[in-house]
Amino acid sequence: MLYSLVHNILTGAVTSGDIAPGLQGEIWELVLHSGPVVKVVICILLLLSVCCWGIIFFKFLVMRSVVKESETFLAVFWEHSRLSHIYQEATKLQQSPLAEIFRSGYMELQKFGKPKESPDEQTVPPEDDLTMSRSRMYGISSIQRALDQASVAEQARLERNLGFLATTGNTAPFIGLFGTVWGIMDSFRQIGLSGAANLATVAPGISEALIATAFGLVAAIPAVVAYNYFLGRIRMMTSEMDNFSSEFLNIIERHFEAIKKKGHVKQ
Repeated sequence: MLYSLVHNILTGAVTSGDIAPGLQGEIWELVLHSGPVVKVVICILLLLSVCCWGIIFFKFLVMRSVVKESETFLAVFWEHSRLSHIYQEATKLQQSPLAEIFRSGYMELQKFGKPKESPDEQTVPPEDDLTMSRSRMYGISSIQRALDQASVAEQARLERNLGFLATTGNTAPFIGLFGTVWGIMDSFRQIGLSGAANLATVAPGISEALIATAFGLVAAIPAVVAYNYFLGRIRMMTSEMDNFSSEFLNIIERHFEAIKKKGHVKQ
């Protein structure tokens, strides 16, 4: 029975007048003449595609600003030795994750290094080596936690909305496949209602199925490509954040060493 059905479809004589009107125009006419279920599937895929392109455009602008401001911040960071001046310049770079990490570490350093108020500074006893070592360890660990928290927060900011691209890339082909299956089911239903198995009966349903699949791929392919691209850039930026945190922590450790040496000299 299946063989005879396929044979009748392939060998059926079809003229231009036998084909459905929706198959005689452009691809958009196929969409307009499709069934309600296929139209809903296409609308969903179009909505996903528009949202993905909006996210791609927005993330591209954000990543370009991130890279540009990070390069500017690194130039300022390595050219100047005064942390206060670097902090003032970093406040102008709101998109750079490196600048945000520096601001968090510098604020924690200022909080830790703030001198305690005393009515008479001469009555304050000098700190011994054990007290200074403990204070140094506490200060470094506190600053390191601030740097780690800032790194995690910046990584989460950079990865924002990427989940939608990944979801679209994974689900859009299946949504299109649903439209494909529904179109094939509708085509066989038309065969059963007409009682004739020819190309004019099968072609509209098959065309609807192919249209749904095409829209699913159109929505999925850019989303997957953009997701992999942005994920690679974010991984590179995360590596730069880790390296900068280590370098900044080393600078702070040398700062504490300098303070310790000055304390020994005064004593």
